[in-house]
Amino acid sequence: MTARRSRMSPGNLLSALLLWLICLCALPAQAREILLVSSEKSPALQDFAEALAQRRPQDHIRLESPDHLPPAAQLGADTRLLLLGSAALNWRIASDDAPPALTLLVSRVEARQVLGERKVPHLSLLWSDPPPERQLRLALQLTPRPQRIGVLIGPTSEFLLEELEHAARKLGVELVSELQTRAEDGRPLRELLGRSDLLLGLDDKQLYNAQTIKGILLSTYAENRALIGPTAAFVKAGSLASTYSDQDDWLQTLDALLDQPAEHWPRSLYPERFKVQSNRQVARSLGIDLQGDAELAQRLAEGEKP
Repeated sequence: MTARRSRMSPGNLLSALLLWLICLCALPAQAREILLVSSEKSPALQDFAEALAQRRPQDHIRLESPDHLPPAAQLGADTRLLLLGSAALNWRIASDDAPPALTLLVSRVEARQVLGERKVPHLSLLWSDPPPERQLRLALQLTPRPQRIGVLIGPTSEFLLEELEHAARKLGVELVSELQTRAEDGRPLRELLGRSDLLLGLDDKQLYNAQTIKGILLSTYAENRALIGPTAAFVKAGSLASTYSDQDDWLQTLDALLDQPAEHWPRSLYPERFKVQSNRQVARSLGIDLQGDAELAQRLAEGEKP
C-alpha cells in the first residue's frame, strides 16, 4: 500500500504561522525581580519606586535597606539591583559575585571615593552630577560670553581636571583652576575669581555644601561673577544656572536599560534627557542676558547630537 503524505497548502501554512505569532505576542513578558536598595526610606524614594513599578507592571519591584538584606552574592542571579546612594554601593561591592547592578544617586566624586580606580564586574554607574562638558557649554550660552572659566577643585575632585581641560579646549574657551585643600582657606577662591570671568562648580561636597555655599556666593557676587552649578539644588541658593535630569528622565533611562540584557549595560552613563534650571534674579543682578530654561536645554541638546 502506498503511504499518503499529508501536505499543508501555502495558504494554510501562512495562517498557522500568523496564529503562532499572535499567540507568542500575547504571552506576558517574563517578570523580573528588581530590587531597589537604599539606606534611606524617604517619601521621594518611595515615590520613585512606585513610579518605576507603574512603568514596569510586569516586574516585581521592591525597596529594601541594605541592613535588612543578605550579602549581595546570596541573591538570585536573575535579580536586577538598583543601588540608590553610596551606602547601597558599599553593600554591593562587599560581594565579589553578585547580580548585575545599576547605581543611582552617586556622583563622580562619591564613586571615586568608594571605588577608587577599581572596576567592579556587572556594575553600571548612572551619574547624579551634571556632565562637566554640558555645564561648560551652558556657561557659553550666557551673554556676555565668558572667555575664562574658573574651576575650584579639591583633593577628591582633582581627577576631573584633565577631562575639563580637554572639554574646554574643544569648546575654544580658557579654563583656569585652583586647588583648595582646606575648607577654611579662602585664598584659592579669591585668586581664581581674579583670573576668571565665571566660576564653574563641581559636585564635590567637600567644597560645595550647606556650610560653604553662602561664603562662595558672597565672594562671587563681590567680584561680579556668576556660579554655574554645581547642581540644580544650588540654583535656589544663588547659583546662576545648572543642567539636571529629573525623575521622569531617570525613569526613561532605567526603563530602556532594564529591557536590555545586563551584559549590554554601559560601564557608566549620563541620562540623555535633561533640563535647565536658572535663577532669573541672579541673572538680572549680574547684568547677564539669559534665555528661557526650555530654550537653553534645547540648544544644549542639539549641540550634543552626533
